[in-house]
Amino acid sequence: MSQTPGQVYERIADNVQRVIRGKPHVVRLAVAALFCEGHLLIEDVPGLGKTTLARCLARSISGSWNRIQFTPDLLPGDITGVQVYHQNEEKFAFHQGSVFANVVLADEINRGTPKTQSALLEVMAERRVTVDSVSHEVPRPFLVIATQNPIEMAGTYRLPEAQLDRFLMRLRMGYPDRAAEILVVMSDAAGIDPDELPPVVDIPTLASAVAQVRAGRIEHAVVDYAAAITSATRQHSEVRYGASPRGTIALVRAAQAIAATYGRPFVTVDDIKEVAHPVLDHRLILKPEAELRQRTGEHVVTDLLSEIPVPVAVTSPQGA
Repeated sequence: MSQTPGQVYERIADNVQRVIRGKPHVVRLAVAALFCEGHLLIEDVPGLGKTTLARCLARSISGSWNRIQFTPDLLPGDITGVQVYHQNEEKFAFHQGSVFANVVLADEINRGTPKTQSALLEVMAERRVTVDSVSHEVPRPFLVIATQNPIEMAGTYRLPEAQLDRFLMRLRMGYPDRAAEILVVMSDAAGIDPDELPPVVDIPTLASAVAQVRAGRIEHAVVDYAAAITSATRQHSEVRYGASPRGTIALVRAAQAIAATYGRPFVTVDDIKEVAHPVLDHRLILKPEAELRQRTGEHVVTDLLSEIPVPVAVTSPQGA
């Protein structure tokens, strides 16, 4: 019997939260990205569980996963794969790189050089890599989960805007409250390790959930509201470059997925609001004078959510 996305979400979330304590909303957004096959950038200061969350997500799925530790000496071929000459057979053969997996953990991605980072551009957008003019498809579903420390500058390379735009969401873990921190320490003392988590969802079940999310219905008024937000980012006085149509698509897809985690087959404006920050904040390039005032994309999106009129949305699809 097939499972609904809501049921799949509960299984994955329960498994992940055996290790990630006190962050249910972060876990919900991360699983929503998984349902979209949308790539996830987890950004925060050291010690807050970025890599642990990525490992827990990967371990919860029975498919293949690879971890790539980004360093300045990592080469593009290590990621995509290379053609190797086999002397006995007198021909070249393609040897797959680390990107050939259902889930790819790109740990500390900003420590890789721009040339190495660019090796992910094609596969993140098209789910394939091209080596020596030959394209190779990666397994599906396919998801890149990257982590980075935004405050450390030594030995790091800023992610280019083209790559940032390929991430469906950017999440920040945030510091846990006192009660959650106690649970984290107790879990560590009990020896709960991400690598010991059992897989709780197989690939066919996950693929079915992804298909159901994409088939979820969304009313024109809700799409219009999403488009109004992204359009307003391009006209905001503090923004040099606003969100592209890809941002609008990402906003709607993420809203479909977040609705599915709540067990709903339809999207509301509240779903759009819930995913607006993780989907849009990192896509905005502010003017220098706004950055000097320490304004960020998060401030701009907050302003727009409070200013743009909310349509009178129906709570369920017509005919439901």
